[in-house]
This record gives sequence, C-alpha cells and structure tokens, in this order.
Amino acid sequence: MAAEHESVELVGDELVGNIARAALFAALMGASSYVSFPNPISPIPVTMQVLVVFLAGIFLGPVWGGVSMGLYLVAGGLGAPVFSGGSAGLAPLVGPTAGYLWSYPIAAALVGALVHGGVSLGDYRVSTVRLVGAMVAGTVVIYALGTVGFAYVQGVSLGTAFGLASAAFIPFETFKIAAAVGIVRSDAIAAN
Repeated sequence: MAAEHESVELVGDELVGNIARAALFAALMGASSYVSFPNPISPIPVTMQVLVVFLAGIFLGPVWGGVSMGLYLVAGGLGAPVFSGGSAGLAPLVGPTAGYLWSYPIAAALVGALVHGGVSLGDYRVSTVRLVGAMVAGTVVIYALGTVGFAYVQGVSLGTAFGLASAAFIPFETFKIAAAVGIVRSDAIAAN
C-alpha cells in the first residue's frame, strides 16, 4: 500500500528569489563597508556603500531594494560587523553617521521607484538621464539625512555639518554614480 503525498507550496518561488536577492545585496552592503579610506576634509570615511544603495534600488526595485538595506541595518544592529570599519551594534545607529545609515533604505526605495517608474519592478534599462537623475535624488536623501543626523549628534550647525558630512563627498558620489551607470550598461549589454 503506497502512501500518497500532496505537495503544498508554502512560499512562492518569486518571493524566495526576492528574499535571496535582498539578502545578497545586504551582504554586499556589509562587504562594501570594508572598502573604506579616510577623507582628508571630513571625520567620516569614504566607503562604497552608496554605490550599493544605488544598485540595490536599480536591480531590486523600490520594495526589495529598501528591504535589502533594512536587512543590512538589522544585521548590523544585531551585532554583525557590517558598518563602516567593521563596527556593529546599536552605537553606529545612533552615532554621528546614523543619519546616513537610516537613509539607505529610503534612498534605495526612491532610486528604485524613479528608475522603475513606480512601486512595481520593471525594466531597469532606462535612459542614462533617468538613471543619473534617480541616483542624484537618492544622494540628496542620503546627504540630507546624514547632514541632519551629524549636526544633531555632534552639536554643530547644519552649515558646518554640510561642509564636513556632505560637501566633502560630492566628488566621490560623482564617481559612484558613473560606476553604477557603467555596471547597469554592462549588464544591459550582457543581457542582449
């Protein structure tokens, strides 16, 4: 007598794939925090994290791009050494660079929404102008929240905070935007 077994799909393949991609980008974000070097004009180091924020929004879309950056924050808050310089725990989430960290899910979601034209995941192979515009908008969010957070925690004016925590990074962000465009364009070529 053979027993019959019925298969039940508890979680769909698409959801599993999205979770896996979000976890991959969260891990990539953590790894990118180790690519860090001092900025001669700022106490905040330069990392490649903003590039990963851009790519998460572009490749995962607004929902899963934001989720991936949220997973990154949770992992770091729980003790994984994924914040700049290998730091972890709650201190970075309330310290001088906390505004940047908290901005990452928002910026990834915004970049994704602008690239994909809404909440749904669409084709990320859009015009260069749209791609760059989305990343500039994401950069504005990151540096607005980063500047406010830095000013609050350090007890300095917004103008001082902007000079130390934002303006000093504009050349680096320009490079990251160009790198993201190159990555997206090379992926579009490989896909064809």
